[in-house]
Amino acid sequence: MTLGPLMVDVSGMVLDDTDRKRLRHPQVGGVILFSRNYENPEQLARLCREIHALRDPRLVVAVDQEGGRVQRFRDGFEAIPAMGHLGDLYDDEPREAIRLAEIFAWVMASELLYYGIDLSFSPVLDIGNPISSVIGDRAFHRDPETVCHLANAWIRGMRRAGMEAVGKHFPGHGSVEGDSHHVMPFDRRSFAEIEALDLIPFRRVIATHLSGIMMAHVIYDRVDSSAAGYSRFWIESVLRGQLEFEGVVFSDDLSMSGAESVGGYAERAAHALDAGCDILLVCNNPAGADEVLDTLQDYSNPTSQIRMVRLHGEPPKQDLFETQEWRKACEELNAFNHRLGLASSGDLFD
Repeated sequence: MTLGPLMVDVSGMVLDDTDRKRLRHPQVGGVILFSRNYENPEQLARLCREIHALRDPRLVVAVDQEGGRVQRFRDGFEAIPAMGHLGDLYDDEPREAIRLAEIFAWVMASELLYYGIDLSFSPVLDIGNPISSVIGDRAFHRDPETVCHLANAWIRGMRRAGMEAVGKHFPGHGSVEGDSHHVMPFDRRSFAEIEALDLIPFRRVIATHLSGIMMAHVIYDRVDSSAAGYSRFWIESVLRGQLEFEGVVFSDDLSMSGAESVGGYAERAAHALDAGCDILLVCNNPAGADEVLDTLQDYSNPTSQIRMVRLHGEPPKQDLFETQEWRKACEELNAFNHRLGLASSGDLFD
């Protein structure tokens, strides 16, 4: 059995029969977990083992564990600060910020891999423009060159742990006010303006190493009338063509309000795949996920399947928490959090 083009969620902290049936569907390729799926590290490990045991090759298990406001697993996990704090440090101590970015990414990825998670959707490559509250301090910085330096360090840390990186949200969500979870944002800038700012981190990081990219649910209406995740111009012409990206292209969640511009779930899936997406996310709407699966019965894209398999993580080969590297890295992370006035673990944000 191959990995299909749909990434779905599951209902709770253990799989029920409906979850198992859906995850065994040949057009499912991965699972994304949320806070509702987490109680403690031991429960998470059991859940991941069961998910992985359902299929061969195993499903890719993913999570949003960026740090700061977006960290799904908290109690029992190391607290990762928002990326904007590393950007603030970069302004005064650039070498130290780069060094710590690699260390913190290694901690984040190593811990997830230890418990069975293959992938964290990070880093955020958006520009940290104050106009965008949904991005805000999830972004490293407002300066694209600073974003490049810190993002490349973050990716080095992830890959050193054994995890590939997925940059988001292409071609840039940081310069629009609307939150695509709730509205359809419009970016009124020209392509030249976007290329001169938002595309810089994507271009530079792709040239270094990036295995996945998540699209933005934003319409750049002076460039294309379709949202970026439904746009062959943005995916095939710019991302694949000009930027020469060869990794996995993820849609953002097709359940978000920003994805509604083309119709129901079947239409959303068809438009995203036709535009060039490899993997479609459908979250928090089981009926929507099943509707997409019903439309994908005969769908096949061998290139996407090969790209997806490459995202399987490599768990640590020894007891992570007994290593000197882990202890030293956590000391640095906790010291940084202490300077920020944050707790060293547990729930930092709502």
